[in-house]
Amino acid sequence: MHYHISVSDPSSHFLSITYTIPEISSDYIEIQLPAWRPGRYEIQNFAKNIQFIEAISKTGKKLPLSKVTKDRWRLETGGEDEVRVNYTYYAAIQNAGSSYVDAELWYLNFINFCFYTEGRINDACKVTLELPEDYTIACGLGSFWNIVDNIPTAYANILSAQDFYELVDSPLLASESLQKCDYQIDHVRFSIWMHGNLKPNWKRIERDFRRFSREQIATMGEFPEQDYHFLNLILPTAFYHGVEHRNSTMVVLGPDDEGEGLYTDLLGVSSHELFHAWNIIRIRPKEMLPYDFTKENYFATCFVAEGCTTYYGDLFLKRSGVFDDAAYLKELQVYMKRHFEHSASASQSLVESSFDLWLDGYEKGIPDRKVSVYHKGALVALILDLYIRKKTDHAQSLDDIMRLLWLRFGKPFVGYTIEDYIGIAEEVAGESLEWYWRECIYGNIPLEERLNEALSFVGLQMTTFTNGNIQLNELDDFRAGLQRQKWLATVQANPEDEEEE
Repeated sequence: MHYHISVSDPSSHFLSITYTIPEISSDYIEIQLPAWRPGRYEIQNFAKNIQFIEAISKTGKKLPLSKVTKDRWRLETGGEDEVRVNYTYYAAIQNAGSSYVDAELWYLNFINFCFYTEGRINDACKVTLELPEDYTIACGLGSFWNIVDNIPTAYANILSAQDFYELVDSPLLASESLQKCDYQIDHVRFSIWMHGNLKPNWKRIERDFRRFSREQIATMGEFPEQDYHFLNLILPTAFYHGVEHRNSTMVVLGPDDEGEGLYTDLLGVSSHELFHAWNIIRIRPKEMLPYDFTKENYFATCFVAEGCTTYYGDLFLKRSGVFDDAAYLKELQVYMKRHFEHSASASQSLVESSFDLWLDGYEKGIPDRKVSVYHKGALVALILDLYIRKKTDHAQSLDDIMRLLWLRFGKPFVGYTIEDYIGIAEEVAGESLEWYWRECIYGNIPLEERLNEALSFVGLQMTTFTNGNIQLNELDDFRAGLQRQKWLATVQANPEDEEEE
């Protein structure tokens, strides 16, 4: 499958795309545009951004093309063995799951606008980008110059993917003004890309990213990919959004003049998204393996996919020395505040709210209905981690659960169920955790008592005030303080990192 992408008028924000389908042997084919994208579990109807579409033969003959559903078309081939679908797509939104083009930047999420042919989603894909001269490409797929008659053509950058799944899990930035920094851990190469009005302190960024990346790999034992790309789009307006991908993450942040606040956001979202390289990209719910891009893929374990990842994102920053104790506890208090302010009395359980992400998971919703799989999910992950640590004197923890999920389900890429997660957690704990599943996962019992019971083990206490404020305090308990140090300790001693200039 081949996609040719050009932009004739950058100010219009329209992509011009030709989708070429070879080796056709039937009288008709059906082509599908995805209805949603990985990392955002809601129907998004990308087809609404298609302005014009037609199908033609190799000789230029127009072929009948008609809609079957809102995002699926039937194409009558007329005996042709190759057809081309020409269409335009409006790319004018800048968030971490959209597409955007103007005179300075191409930002493409192929999931937004690339069709696949029914029955051929596993075919190899090639993308030709008619980019302006001197543009640099940042993408997990990589790029190279096309060679025509032994001469490199300046406008024909080509990307390749083993199948449609890899293509649409690989966003792209391309611009003349991309900035980049590389670092390596073991045999894995990491690249940090920046686009926006800022002058990155690359020495500090590389040091901190190296620290949390090393800590994550040490915890999980290995990294799933040979390379990884942090793609960052920095806007002049307030924004915070990140999306995980196979060997990259797309992050959109702002405002670009926020200084230290922007940097803290960059660290938090980057550590979170990197852990997704294991948790959801490879350690994936069975209900989503493989992805069905035509409809909702309901699953009950988003509290694992997003809750555990939210918990670990900041914890890795503390363990690696990027955050000190005060910075970490501040972020932990944020999860508490958001949960207890917005959904402490919600009627739904985490399992129900995981399932209902497809209904209203990203909207405010009606009062006291749903919980956040991110915030409550992180808090119940903390409860489980500290309970197991207390029971085993830190010999076992949530780390062991995540490693077993990786070894049994992620590395072989076979998909897990909620029963698998329960089984592994109880195996690590060495006992039934019926109370935990009943109260924290399948039920809607308020978390205060269980949370403070867990926090007391590490010398912390959460206080809720009548005005709704939440405060996390350190108890004056020497032995509990030692337990906190073990909880927050690095998995593997880090080599000395060069100090910031």
